[in-house]
Amino acid sequence: MTPTYVHGYRPREAERLADQAGTLVDLLHGDTAYPAGSHVLEVGCGVGAQTVTLAQRSPEARFTAVDISADSLAEAERRVRAAGSANVEFRRADLFDLPFEAASFDHVFVCFVLEHLAEPVAALEILRTLLRPRGTITAIEGDHGSAYFHPDDVAARAAIACQIQLQAAAGGDALIGRQLYPLLTDAGFAEVTVSPRMVYVDGSRPDLIEGFTERTFTAMIEGVREPAVAAGLLTGSAFDEGVAALHRTAAPDGVFCYTFFKAVGARA
Repeated sequence: MTPTYVHGYRPREAERLADQAGTLVDLLHGDTAYPAGSHVLEVGCGVGAQTVTLAQRSPEARFTAVDISADSLAEAERRVRAAGSANVEFRRADLFDLPFEAASFDHVFVCFVLEHLAEPVAALEILRTLLRPRGTITAIEGDHGSAYFHPDDVAARAAIACQIQLQAAAGGDALIGRQLYPLLTDAGFAEVTVSPRMVYVDGSRPDLIEGFTERTFTAMIEGVREPAVAAGLLTGSAFDEGVAALHRTAAPDGVFCYTFFKAVGARA
């Protein structure tokens, strides 16, 4: 039941995650804050791309961040300490075998993790048991089906489809953002609300052109070239044509849109 991280653990992937987190911090976390004295569990913290923001925005809360990768945890701790935060404890653990007693946390935060799981409802049910009564969960996911752009391009869509197919083959779901409401309700959470967070990029937003279109989304697609070609999903030249078309959307007359979904629910 251990999740497969389809993007891999290369240093460039760690850079991409940091670029994504830095670019989207206000969009995704402008309304993320935890009360003083509360204990928050972050599951699947990876290299700490989100942990840094969580710790800084709620300096009087206490965080426990877990991940299955020892290397990722070490990098996460380095990033958090470099940012000057001392309110995070790091633990290596599998999401499906967490070393915590029931009702141990006031809040749970999970970001870009459910998309990699074959059984997201089962994972959410586990996390619900770790919450105290009236404790909350925040879940954030993207949805590759929400990507659209100008100039539109068949080759670019084919390259994106490779990412979706590879993630499905690994047991995940790159279209999971649209499913957050039913997933949380099926897992027994109450008062579930979901808000879409669209990233809109055009020539007037050079920060987003660089930070999101180029270094986040297109970099993610570029990162699956080797497995996509090996799986026979596209030829190398066809994949490269698609990536070039995605880079084209970063030109001054290009446009790129993508939607993330942020869900909040409570343990009854």
